[in-house]
Amino acid sequence: MSKPMTTKAQAAPGERSRGQLFGRRKGHRLRPRQLRLVEEMLPGLRVCLDGLRAHGPAALFDRPVREVWLEIGFGGGEHLAWQAAHNRDIGMIGAEPFVNGVAKLLAAIEDEGLGNIRIHDDDARPLLEALPDNSLDRVFVLFPDPWPKARHRKRRFVSHETVGELHRILRPGGTLRFASDIADYVRWTLAHIRAHGGFEWTAEHPRDWRERPRDWPGTRYEAKARGAGRRCAYLSFRRA
Repeated sequence: MSKPMTTKAQAAPGERSRGQLFGRRKGHRLRPRQLRLVEEMLPGLRVCLDGLRAHGPAALFDRPVREVWLEIGFGGGEHLAWQAAHNRDIGMIGAEPFVNGVAKLLAAIEDEGLGNIRIHDDDARPLLEALPDNSLDRVFVLFPDPWPKARHRKRRFVSHETVGELHRILRPGGTLRFASDIADYVRWTLAHIRAHGGFEWTAEHPRDWRERPRDWPGTRYEAKARGAGRRCAYLSFRRA
């Protein structure tokens, strides 16, 4: 999720370093169709942060939308495209710096005629900062990079800072969905959410977090995790 950012050595006195939260930006070479989509389609779908600040997220879309949802780190875009296809009256914003994943989502947009998706192909944090207060109805953070080594945990997307930003941009009653196959990251997220105090975990029974809801499609990453024997947790929180 990022552009060139302030490094620890460059940070101003008293300013928290904004280190890299994501892994690589590019994998294998793009196929001709993917390259065409990135060059020709992406510019018209890319979120303008200045416009977002001035007019809010609903103004990003050509047609009126009932709500606006955001997925942070959409990977290959399977979940985002599914939600957009099944909720045509919802405006979907996806944040993902990995160009190969962006290209896969662009292919789905073209194939399925999804006019209700906009893309931020960079660090999610500037996008969060540009969003007005109480402007989103749902946010998805699904299988983010766990940064498992202790010295790297400060790079995890879920932090005191980002939880505060998510609370700010969600409308009261809005939903935050989180998923991970890493038990430590699940505990980490619950601890940060509880420490903030502005969200209610909606689970009433173990199955509520052990089983994926029907309106929450699976992804290739989730299938890979299950194939490796890792259990997935699906957490839903309501913004107070």
